[in-house]
Amino acid sequence: MSDASDPAGEDQPEVSFATSPAEYRHWRLAVDGDVATLTLDVDETAGLVPGYELKMNSYDLGVDIELYDATQRLRFEHPGVRAVVMTSAKDKNFCAGANIRMLAQSPHPWKVNFCKFTNETRNGIEDATEHSGQIWIAAVNGTAAGGGYELALACEKILLIDDNSSAVSLPEVPLLGVLPGTGGLTRVTDKRKVRKDRADVFATRAEGIRGKQAVEWKLVDEAIPKRVWVETVAERAKEAAAASSRPTDAQGVALPPLEPTVSAAGITYRHVKAEFDRTRGLVEITVFGPDGGVPESLERVHELGEAFWPLAMTRELDDLILRLRSNELELGTWVIRTKGDVEDALAFERLIAEHSRDDWLVNEIRHYFKRVLKRLDVTSRSLIALIEPGSCFAGALLELALACDRQYMLDGTLDEDDPNGPGQGDEAQIILSAGNFGAFPMGSGISRLASRFWGDADHVAKLRQETDRRIEAREALELGLVTDAPDDIDWDDEIRIMLEERASLSPDALTGMEANHRFVGPETMETRIFGRLTAWQNWIFVRPNASGPEGALRRYGTGRKAEFDRKRV
Repeated sequence: MSDASDPAGEDQPEVSFATSPAEYRHWRLAVDGDVATLTLDVDETAGLVPGYELKMNSYDLGVDIELYDATQRLRFEHPGVRAVVMTSAKDKNFCAGANIRMLAQSPHPWKVNFCKFTNETRNGIEDATEHSGQIWIAAVNGTAAGGGYELALACEKILLIDDNSSAVSLPEVPLLGVLPGTGGLTRVTDKRKVRKDRADVFATRAEGIRGKQAVEWKLVDEAIPKRVWVETVAERAKEAAAASSRPTDAQGVALPPLEPTVSAAGITYRHVKAEFDRTRGLVEITVFGPDGGVPESLERVHELGEAFWPLAMTRELDDLILRLRSNELELGTWVIRTKGDVEDALAFERLIAEHSRDDWLVNEIRHYFKRVLKRLDVTSRSLIALIEPGSCFAGALLELALACDRQYMLDGTLDEDDPNGPGQGDEAQIILSAGNFGAFPMGSGISRLASRFWGDADHVAKLRQETDRRIEAREALELGLVTDAPDDIDWDDEIRIMLEERASLSPDALTGMEANHRFVGPETMETRIFGRLTAWQNWIFVRPNASGPEGALRRYGTGRKAEFDRKRV
């Protein structure tokens, strides 16, 4: 990572998102029957990058990588957990939020990726409450400032200790000249339903609000006297667990390390492969369809566990997206392919659709794939789908293509000796399924087809009539499901020219354009966090009032006041 004197630097460490509870440095996960307790106890000396201390339970990317791992393990390894209590091991200090020294010395891309990943993790906590029956409760046993309060905001309930000193606050605007980076402003108004004028006061009051006023303003649900804190938190957790729909007798599925093969040329997993082309600034991603028959029963699905293809593939794709976003900043175009049999892919999807309502594991897998697709939606890379003979863009896997900025489908066949492998003698085909019409919604709450044909509900209804049949290139083009369908004579040249043109454009302009085009249609709390809030934060992060030598972010803790350029922009 660059030195603090060079905030625009691009140097940063190689980031791995692999961890486990035995390796945690900052969190403790304890499970007691149907209640889990996740305790934040940050090791000040264990920052992901040298140059700062994680004082006052502040966090960096390493802390949040562990939190994400814990949320995944709670959902898959501990299906009997019905309530999760998040609290702190530090007396009078719940969490001070993102570490300021870390932010001040980090290059811009690092700050942006950090905030994006942290937002996705917070959204995952909310998703666990809504779709998995694991109800999260923040037991704020000390001051929660900035990202610390945003961590609590992701929970369904917020309990605040009433000890005459503990408060909740979002002090970023008055102290740092930036915005709360993980959805604080939006969740306060949209989720907590805090009145707008009070939200304005709250976000500009560095000392925050405590006790009964915090309850009155809806910033927390309950202020609990210190003398009955432990008993009341336990009681609220038991009440939440009793109200949960989570199963009581399910056996969890272990999530062992993925252990991909990583080299300078790419990353290879069992079901996903990425090949780097640094000269052209792109990465070619191939997702391989299932290579075996569909399990004959739910019992067999549970026996397979993490080896069950939809779960294994989703874990690998998730890990790849995170690695590429953090470690390969100059690979600006992702070319996405699939390879396999469309009928095999659909057979697995039918199993997921049939049992997602009555089996906890199948339900978790569907929502996990949904979250990974959402991660793709907000990734600031150009996404191009190539649909060729031997592809298996069908049903759920077709969502990968629909998440892309453009889709190109080969009209014709490839030579028998083409390196694309089996199936090259057949024409490329895609298949729509019922799952493409809402099983994997975007952050906007609508399907990718509804977003693609926004304002044309009749066409979406027409497409529903085209499900479960093979659609070849010319018809796919007529139906608007692909951007273009070059024939086999022009295919190589057209794809090459398109990719070269893309690489010649400004990455900054592409990022803004893609983010605007991908989120067609209605706004939700989630789209506001990733769109409106994140866009403003990105802009503020590079402005001198925040990140300049005399900016608030750089002068925090020095005893010197920030010097602001007072011109409004």
